[in-house]
Amino acid sequence: MIRLGVLASGGGTNLQALLDACGTHRIDAEVALVLSNLPGAGALERASRAGVATACLPSKGVVDRAAYDGAVVDLLHQARVDLVCLAGYMRLVTPGFLRAYGPTAATRGCPRVVNIHPALLPAFPGLHGPRQALAAGVKVAGCTVHFVDEGTDTGPIIAQAAVPVLDGDTEASLAARILEQEHRLYPQAVQWIAEGRLSLEGRTVRLDRATAPGERLRSPAVELA
Repeated sequence: MIRLGVLASGGGTNLQALLDACGTHRIDAEVALVLSNLPGAGALERASRAGVATACLPSKGVVDRAAYDGAVVDLLHQARVDLVCLAGYMRLVTPGFLRAYGPTAATRGCPRVVNIHPALLPAFPGLHGPRQALAAGVKVAGCTVHFVDEGTDTGPIIAQAAVPVLDGDTEASLAARILEQEHRLYPQAVQWIAEGRLSLEGRTVRLDRATAPGERLRSPAVELA
């Protein structure tokens, strides 16, 4: 069982999906720490209700990003976190943070920081993925779980799920359908990591094809919801 550190700035619905999956043993993990950069973030309340340790390091006015991330890493290490899950964390992490949770021999080249993004990367990185998708007139949108690198949503892709863009969609309606897939996809990707089934070759994430008896293998390629 691996220990998760979840970083979140908002309401924490993806955190809740991870908490629920841990609680029902759908992923071989436990959430060891939830950390937010915003006091009063809903994610902190969700964690407290679940009996999970929380920490808040306010980032407003922070100038020295490296020192701030060093403090975050210290808290993650104190909580013996194995894998860092970004869940609506509205900060770019620094190279020092990524080095602290870089690949090990046990992770088969995979970094130990992952993120969920509401778009089919590499399209529409950054803020407001559903809004960008609607503005571009695409017919399919979705979400992506990826390893984190020094860019903005540029890390190697682990898994994606697609949803159709419907006539009359608003940003809110499209975002809601994408969010449903985020809540399904993020725990699945974390479980693959917990099982040690992922490896990284260049920028390609490989999934070990070995399956448990009766398991339905799901590829990390795009799934149509």
